[in-house]
Amino acid sequence: MSIYPNALSRRAIAMLKAVADGRAELRCSCEPDLRVDGLSCCDQTTAHDLARAGLIRAATLVAPGRWAPAELTDAGHRALGAAFPTAA
Repeated sequence: MSIYPNALSRRAIAMLKAVADGRAELRCSCEPDLRVDGLSCCDQTTAHDLARAGLIRAATLVAPGRWAPAELTDAGHRALGAAFPTAA
């Protein structure tokens, strides 16, 4: 997955927004699963892509298989900001 905003699907942007809002958790593993508002995300492939692209990560270190709060990386903040540029 490219980190360029025009390459992000609406679903990926919605996932990034949920992470930015503090509503998401990652299950720590080699292919981290995402849940939002306590519910398993319907598109784990996109969640895996976001993690692999370095846009999201676990906010705390936990044992493999455990859930941790998700956070945006610097690249994730840039991608989300580029998707919603502020008016000049």
